[in-house]
Amino acid sequence: MRLSCLQENLSKGLGIVGRAVATRSTLPITNNVLLATDQGRLKLTATNLEIAISCWLGAKVEEEGAITIPARLLTDFVNSLPNERIDMTLSPRTRTMELKCPRFEGRINGVNADEFPPIPTIGEGVAARIDPEALRLAIAQVVFAAATEETRPVLTGVHSEFDGDRLTLAAADGFRLAVHKAPLAKPVVERVEVIIPARALIELQRLLGDKEEPVELTINPNRSQVLFRLKDAEMVSQLIQGTFPNYTQLIPQSYVTRAVVSLAEFSKATRTAAIFAREGSAIVRLQIMPGGELAPGRIVLSARAEEVGDNVGEVDATVEGEEAKIAFNSKYLADVLGVLHEERVALETTSPSSPGVIRPVGVENYIHVVMPMFVQW
Repeated sequence: MRLSCLQENLSKGLGIVGRAVATRSTLPITNNVLLATDQGRLKLTATNLEIAISCWLGAKVEEEGAITIPARLLTDFVNSLPNERIDMTLSPRTRTMELKCPRFEGRINGVNADEFPPIPTIGEGVAARIDPEALRLAIAQVVFAAATEETRPVLTGVHSEFDGDRLTLAAADGFRLAVHKAPLAKPVVERVEVIIPARALIELQRLLGDKEEPVELTINPNRSQVLFRLKDAEMVSQLIQGTFPNYTQLIPQSYVTRAVVSLAEFSKATRTAAIFAREGSAIVRLQIMPGGELAPGRIVLSARAEEVGDNVGEVDATVEGEEAKIAFNSKYLADVLGVLHEERVALETTSPSSPGVIRPVGVENYIHVVMPMFVQW
């Protein structure tokens, strides 16, 4: 194996696949990255057995070959080199990779490529295509609501329903629910429901970066794996097996009080209340007050920590319905407000003990449900 490529490109490629390198594994080879020549380019691959990421770099290939090298050592060394051409030569007998860059050189011992776990190839199955910007937004507005505890594995994933020309992503952790509907650029031929690990979607979101070409995805016939294909990169992820809760039952179909507020002002007031809430039990109280003939309606946000102090803030609101009180975990409220981009947001409530619903005003593709905190008023 003999080739050369630019340090900038190799560093960027190692950064892409490095997200899939295993950190703690009983299989030491998964701490390595696979380097292989592929049709005149250099292919980098890493896997932690849950996800696998591959990317292709432009390179001048003089001799074909493949080897696996400790990922962290290779990445740190390449990142330390000047932005020049790197010449890479593999000694088949010693399995040592030699890297030369002007005035710097290094030799790294590798492991035979045959020992690297096989990367699944998905050729057939349900295929779809989606705009990267639409997918980025859908992931961002949903993935944070997935559970991080492994007690209920299905909740650590994102329920993904492909139906016609629409993709619906939903995540819930028992305290909140986020649902986003995104358009597909290429409709699916049959309706499919799968659970994609939230961790995989977070990595996919990073991969999307500033990509502009549509993302192609394929779910294999037995619904155990999904492939995301981008320009010069691919990611394969295992799917979570199990039955996702029927989340549509959790979405309130009506409300008693609806308040529409400026997203920027609501976010700022929530962050301010969270400063005091974090010193106590993370509770922020909201009082929604309808306006009068001359005064606008408003939402009063308050938080207190018994030994530290308290605060009160308010924002103007257009209130429909009667006066209401509800309390939320300050982090859950800040999380959802942080992923919205519309100018105004609506908060819908029924009672202090019923879930609150948050919707961006002006779009119909997103809904967020938050369970209330029980407090003494």
